[in-house]
Amino acid sequence: MSEAQVIEKTPRLNTRESLARDFSIIGMDKGVTVIVHSSLSSLGWVCGGPVAVIQALMDIVTNEGTIVMSTHSGDYSDPSYWGNPPIPKEWLPIIKETMPAYEPEIAPSRGMGKIVETFRCFPGVIRSSHPSLSFAAWGKNAKLIVSNHSLENALGEDSPLARIYDLDGQVLLLGVGYNSNTSFHLAEYRTPGTKPCQAGAPIVENGQRTWKTYNDIEFDADIFPQIGTDFEVERPVKQEIVGLAKSKYFKQREAVDYAKNWLTKKRKDSDEIT
Repeated sequence: MSEAQVIEKTPRLNTRESLARDFSIIGMDKGVTVIVHSSLSSLGWVCGGPVAVIQALMDIVTNEGTIVMSTHSGDYSDPSYWGNPPIPKEWLPIIKETMPAYEPEIAPSRGMGKIVETFRCFPGVIRSSHPSLSFAAWGKNAKLIVSNHSLENALGEDSPLARIYDLDGQVLLLGVGYNSNTSFHLAEYRTPGTKPCQAGAPIVENGQRTWKTYNDIEFDADIFPQIGTDFEVERPVKQEIVGLAKSKYFKQREAVDYAKNWLTKKRKDSDEIT
């Protein structure tokens, strides 16, 4: 969507102050820990763009709380699995040999949106060490959340998602759906029947660039919208309009626990059929 189209569909100018009011209405308040998934264009035209959105979030949460965002960089991964788009097979060994090592300070996020990429570079924001599935955080518990992010099982028990769970944090889906709700991946790890896989990425180890192969699980985000729809029927989800964006705000722990039970039943039913 062009900027002209975004302006045309925006009946009321969005500002830092108006967005802060909307965040307050949806239930966000001082001191909360919240992981934010977002779409800037869904908000309508914003004076100050992604900077104003982030400042508004910080105004409400304050430095007594913590803001977290997924800053994933999927191109820091094994090119053997790239399919959108795929690459010529003869490039694979060259890419593995020459791809720059992941460095949290400079590696851009990929496909995460303008708000995330702007947040990554904000003063006081720190980022976790995982090459492809990193998170960035700002505020009181930022260091606790992003430190010691395990290379293996990157969205499991030694991940920022699990630390948010421990802190009984919240999730804000800002103009995006449950397919963007990364926290459901934590439930995948906690559900019996996960399928292991191997992944790889270039990292800095002992001061040297090295290609590292590590263990993880196969993800299935395609079922997240259905989990989310069922979750809303049984658990409280605050739904409001932020700017022009249909948004949802809920407890991460409740969502993860619900998804774990949902997946357990689904996998059990599938095993019985087979």
